[in-house]
Amino acid sequence: MTSSAFKSADLDAARDGTPLRHPRRPKARYRPFTAVKHFRRLLKDKENTAEVFRIYDALPSAKFLPRVRALTLSPHGEALRASEPFLPPILDDHEALRRLPQGSVAQAYCDFMEREGLSAAGLVEESNKTGRPSYDDLVQWFGYRQRDTHDLMHVLTGYGRDALGEQCVLLFTHGQAPSQGHLLLGYAGSFHLKQQVKSAAPILKAVRQAHRTGAACPTLVGLSIRELLTKDLEEARAELNIPEPNWYRECHRVWRAEGIDPYDLLAQQTEREMAAAA
Repeated sequence: MTSSAFKSADLDAARDGTPLRHPRRPKARYRPFTAVKHFRRLLKDKENTAEVFRIYDALPSAKFLPRVRALTLSPHGEALRASEPFLPPILDDHEALRRLPQGSVAQAYCDFMEREGLSAAGLVEESNKTGRPSYDDLVQWFGYRQRDTHDLMHVLTGYGRDALGEQCVLLFTHGQAPSQGHLLLGYAGSFHLKQQVKSAAPILKAVRQAHRTGAACPTLVGLSIRELLTKDLEEARAELNIPEPNWYRECHRVWRAEGIDPYDLLAQQTEREMAAAA
C-alpha cells in the first residue's frame, strides 16, 4: 500500500485526507447516570428530541468506531461519501423524489414526511439543540448518516410515529448498530408504556420482533440511499429481510378494540383513570 492511498498505514484517514477521528474530537465517556437523567426528562416531554441525542452521547458503544472504520475506509464507503456526502438535501428534495415511480421507497417516504409534517432538515435542527460541536472527520459523516436515516427506517419497517412505533424503530436501530442508548430508549420506554397503559396489547412481542428485524436487515447506513429510494417499496423490504410488523399491528388492533387511540395512548389512559375515579 502506498502513502498516497491512505494517510497512514493503520488506515486512519480516507483517500482525500479526512481523518477517521479528528484529533480535537473529545473521547467518548460512559455516563450511565447522565443517560438516566436525560431519559427521565424525555419521559416528561416526549417531543424533546434533543434528549435522545444526549442519551446516545452518555452511552457510547465500544464498537462504534470499528463500525465507522469498516465502512468509511472501504472502497464502498469511499464511493458512498463521494455520492452521498450529506443526506438531508437528498431526502428533502421531494420534487425530485416525486419523479420516481409510484410504489417506490421515495414516494412512500415523501408521503410519510409530508403527512407527519417532518423534514430531514428538522431532525438536523433538533440534533443541533444539544450544542454538540462538529468535526471534519469520518465519525461525523457516519453519525450524521445514522441520524438522517431514522425516518426512512419508519417507512421501510412500517412502524408509525406513535409511542410504540418509535420504540420499535429504536430497537430496530439497535439490531442494526448495537448501543446501550438504543436499548435504554427502546426497552425501558416500552416497559414504561406497558405500565402506563393498562391493556392486553402484546407490546413486548412487538418490540422484540423489531429488534430481531433490525439484526436480520443489512445495515442501512452502509447502503446507497439514492439507489434505495428508487426501488419498489415491497421489493426493497423483501431484499432487506423486513417482514410485516404483525405484532405491532396486533397492538394497534387490541388498543382500538379497547377504545384506545394508538396515537394518543397516555392522554387517553389518563382520561379513563379520571372517569373510573369519578
